[in-house]
Amino acid sequence: MSQAHSNLHRSAWGDWWEGTRRTDIWWTLAWFDILLRYRRSMLGPLWLTLSMGAMIAGMGPLYSSLFGADLSKFFPHLALGIIFWTFFSTMVVDSCNAFIGSSNYLKQGYFPISLFVWRSIARNLIQFAHHIVLYIPVALWTGVSLSWSALLVIPAFLLVLINAQALGLALGLVCTRFRDVTQIVTSVMQMLMFLTPVFWLPESLPGRAQYLLYNPLAQMLELLRTPLMGGVADAHNWWGMGIWTILSVAASSMLFAKYRRRVVYWL
Repeated sequence: MSQAHSNLHRSAWGDWWEGTRRTDIWWTLAWFDILLRYRRSMLGPLWLTLSMGAMIAGMGPLYSSLFGADLSKFFPHLALGIIFWTFFSTMVVDSCNAFIGSSNYLKQGYFPISLFVWRSIARNLIQFAHHIVLYIPVALWTGVSLSWSALLVIPAFLLVLINAQALGLALGLVCTRFRDVTQIVTSVMQMLMFLTPVFWLPESLPGRAQYLLYNPLAQMLELLRTPLMGGVADAHNWWGMGIWTILSVAASSMLFAKYRRRVVYWL
């Protein structure tokens, strides 16, 4: 690329669009990240899928008996909760190192920095594609019947990608400047796992604790999980995620426009 297309001369919108449209670059980088991580392994990323499947199979009957819940209802709830939460948490934590892990590219060429956030998202999408297949035997065994409402998972997943891109840009910038934030984010995600209905049923909460269901991750999990269990998510989850998406995109846009040119100097 010429100097005229460097990050110092490219507008914030131009940087985002140039990085977004170059699917050939960020998808290839993400694919090679997976290949390098699991080189010389016979099963590759399927090891993660097998370990997650063993965890779901072991926790399903145990937790359903502990909570006194019907296994046919709890098992799909738990399986989707673990699959989607793993997707959420790895995507958030990986976004903290989106620019740090791509320092060699950013220091040696005029790459749009948004490209490396898409690289992180694509890497997690590949792993998610391996994990979601675990839900098929669970759904068949428990007799989950899907209807046209299952298509609502598509707009919900688009909301996930929009928020992942916005949060990735914001966290990538902040964590590049302040390296300790990565550890803070990791700890917060571990705490939120127990405050989000991943392992427990929302109806098991007492009335005074229902506010826990209004955290953005709980609402996003509900939007994705409910259609795949044959139901329809409540309207307040859509409104809540819509408001959260607007706020996250606005905050991310301001940070990106102001600080994106400093990333190379922070690396």
